[in-house]
Amino acid sequence: MPAMTPHADELNALPPLASRYVQVDELPWKPTGFPGIDMKVLLREPETGLLTALFRWEPGAVLPLHEHVEIEQTYVLEGSIVDEEGETTPGNFSWRPKGNQHRAHAPNGALLIAFFLKPNIFLEGAEAGTTLE
Repeated sequence: MPAMTPHADELNALPPLASRYVQVDELPWKPTGFPGIDMKVLLREPETGLLTALFRWEPGAVLPLHEHVEIEQTYVLEGSIVDEEGETTPGNFSWRPKGNQHRAHAPNGALLIAFFLKPNIFLEGAEAGTTLE
């Protein structure tokens, strides 16, 4: 399946080489399976695992231990994301190399955009062995 934006049928029906202009406000928030963390998928390419998404974290939300299968990039728009190594605050960017493992939380909530070459794999809890898609 080629790259696509879920819930944007009119964009997905365009010719293969046409530009896509995504109306983000019109996309639905989708639960991630982790309490207090929802996402809007902006771009997904199932064949490669490429995923770009907007994430909304409620205050106190926690993402359990996971491993980045490839490089992951995060730009925080509001709030902050914290892990054992540091904090990414509004207007700032962090990236993690392939193989990085961590837990993340949003003490005061967060709105961020994240770019994955391949989705994370979760290492603990009920979601162990699954990926974020």
